Amino acid sequence: MKHAPHRTTGRIHGLAAIAAAMLLTGCATTQNPQDPLEGYNRTVFRFNDAVDRTVLKPTATAYKNVTPSFVQTGVNNFFGNLSDAWSAVNNLLQGKAEAGMGDVTRVAVNSTFGIFGLLDIASEAGIQKHNEDFGQTLGVWGVPSGPFLMLPVLGPSTVRDTAALPADFGGDIWKYKRPDNWRNIGAAVRVVDKRATLLDAGNLLEDAALDRYEFIRDGYMQRRQSQVYDGNVPRQADDHADEATSNAEPAADPAGKAAEPSAQPAPPAK
Repeated sequence: MKHAPHRTTGRIHGLAAIAAAMLLTGCATTQNPQDPLEGYNRTVFRFNDAVDRTVLKPTATAYKNVTPSFVQTGVNNFFGNLSDAWSAVNNLLQGKAEAGMGDVTRVAVNSTFGIFGLLDIASEAGIQKHNEDFGQTLGVWGVPSGPFLMLPVLGPSTVRDTAALPADFGGDIWKYKRPDNWRNIGAAVRVVDKRATLLDAGNLLEDAALDRYEFIRDGYMQRRQSQVYDGNVPRQADDHADEATSNAEPAADPAGKAAEPSAQPAPPAK
């Protein structure tokens, strides 16, 4: 008998060990209250960037160039249909019954008429798709996001979202797929397909952003705040985010070299 949960726990412990090692070499505090571990986070960011450049991006590029577009669409729809089930649970936990039942309807329609989710019939029928996870649910319940945290391999997160990961992993239907080799192959295809959908955005980011780490961090924090409030961020929370951004130190590039602050006008002579 195989014990998949033990292997999952081992992988999580492995990521924790990598994070601890990087924390010892890269931990540093900054004046940005949203990112007090910027030194550690930048170290992890460089590690993730190296993995992406050497493994994920080349694989995703080959996948996008070789795989027919209708197959890519089918793969994306299939895993999107699975994620709708967990999204339904989180919408209901957040008290959004209408959205939760809409997600349930999406899963039912796409799993039957959409051939196990390969076709997104629900969207064609006007049934809105949501993307809810347990981190957002905790945010709705009033749990603060906590500091920004860059996770090895998994990417941008916060303390709250990281604490929610075990629930998100447990709510992933594909995790329970048997036999194990099918589950592992599907998980790999899922990662590659997701990375392929981000190729154009990633290339634009590389060309446009002076400090990709800072750009990703600020964009992630703003996006998560918007997701928690469904796009209607209260003014008080918005002002707090603006204050945190204004207190940040000058940007640093991925190599750790601080960017030159913009020139400021000299104060008037007294």
